[in-house]
Amino acid sequence: MTLAQAALDAVTIGRWQFGITTVYHFILVPLTIGLSLLVAIMQTTWHRTGDETWLKATRFFGKLLLINFALGVATGIVQEFQFGMNWSEYSRYVGDIFGAPLAVEALLAFFLESTFLGLWIFGWGRLSKGMHLATIWCVAIGTMLSAAWILAANAWMQHPVGAVFNPETGRAELDGMSGFLSLITSGVYLSEYAHVLASSWLVAGVFVAGLGLWWMVRAQREGSEAATSEARRVWRPIARFGLVVVLIGGITTALSGHVQGQEMVKVQPMKIAAAEGICVDTDGAAFTVAQFGSCPLDDSSEPTQFIKIPGVASFLSHNSFTATSEGVADIQVRMVDLLNSNADFTAKYGDAGQYDFRPPQMVTFWSFRLMIGLGMIAFLLAAWGLWATRGGRVSDSKRLGVFALINLPLPFLAASFGWIFTEMGRQPWVVVPNLQALSTGEGLGSVLLMTETGISTAVPAWQMLTTLILFTVLYGVLGVIWFLLMKRYALEGVASKADTTDTPEKAPAAAGDLSFGY
Repeated sequence: MTLAQAALDAVTIGRWQFGITTVYHFILVPLTIGLSLLVAIMQTTWHRTGDETWLKATRFFGKLLLINFALGVATGIVQEFQFGMNWSEYSRYVGDIFGAPLAVEALLAFFLESTFLGLWIFGWGRLSKGMHLATIWCVAIGTMLSAAWILAANAWMQHPVGAVFNPETGRAELDGMSGFLSLITSGVYLSEYAHVLASSWLVAGVFVAGLGLWWMVRAQREGSEAATSEARRVWRPIARFGLVVVLIGGITTALSGHVQGQEMVKVQPMKIAAAEGICVDTDGAAFTVAQFGSCPLDDSSEPTQFIKIPGVASFLSHNSFTATSEGVADIQVRMVDLLNSNADFTAKYGDAGQYDFRPPQMVTFWSFRLMIGLGMIAFLLAAWGLWATRGGRVSDSKRLGVFALINLPLPFLAASFGWIFTEMGRQPWVVVPNLQALSTGEGLGSVLLMTETGISTAVPAWQMLTTLILFTVLYGVLGVIWFLLMKRYALEGVASKADTTDTPEKAPAAAGDLSFGY
């Protein structure tokens, strides 16, 4: 497809628009989820120990949390409109399923976090210490609940359960209360939710550790008595706290990702085969480090692959180095046979043999590796940072400070590549068919939707292209504003006039006002 053809194709433009807005929004989400929990832990530590270091940490990272939360809400609003406009056919198809979890998310989780965030912002010195502490914990719980309901909807798209297909309306419908329970107990959902939470802790841990290490090194190198005291008493404890969270988040991200990957092997084998570069069914499939080109569906040339580690791909998928891993070409044949055996599919889409069920293979392959590779660099930061601060040491290594700064964006990128892998890897489906239900002839097997049929028929391509350009420019501006605000208040550090008061209770007005006026 040429550039001009793509610019006039509603499906292509609609997918680009939703993809861009989603990635922009999702960059902010993991930090909000993870940092709200870490700020709650910091404030709890101050509440229990009276150590002013943790009050300063709470207020410092609290400002950054508020900036991130505000921009996250702003970038998320646009997606609501896209569901009802550009993707109205998709919304009509899944509306009965998504209505319950998304309503709960809006009415319970979002209002919980936003309401208590307001109380936390304006409650310094006005609420009791215990009550004020409870508000930030409600915010942290609210962000995790919000993610839970949104991911329940997404996991259903990856593997529909608890639904029936209504041929009269052409819609998927929730199969009563049992269907709702199936939706929120699905193995795909639980593993996806655990992985997102764990990766959020990793993102937030690197964020806290990176700023803590950079400030520690900067203060120590300054050399004055006040600066070295701040490096030891404030930034070293903050940095080590963040580094411990990095280890916890990194290990749980790896474990939950492994479980989620094995779930995907069962329900989306084509995604995993494309990610691993496995072109045909293979015993003891190797892990391929680099690949250029796509696996063919016929006898044409194979992709160019570099550095193959025997048996590792099969082990990752089946916990066995000799297990059989499904390949792209063979999965295509089996998918065609399964879909052609389903009368509802053939009635709507015709012969399945005319479709290519491979996802964009280079995007799937490389986003999978970038997700893993960028995420693993955080372990180097944790190892170096913990070693440099062991036994009460305060490091003045400029290299450590620079490495800490370099690490700040990497978990954000890793999480974004993970989301790209998740969403691009399920193409050409927007609702992936339940393979087990298809193979057994159950009614659930008819619950499926190809991406090209989810686009609105009433919105022309030129309107989508116009809004795509406008949203991209707007989100670019918001991204610059987010970066400048985060940089400004990160550079401000903990030495603000609000910190000169004894406690928030003794000076409620001063303690309640941070430098940008709340």
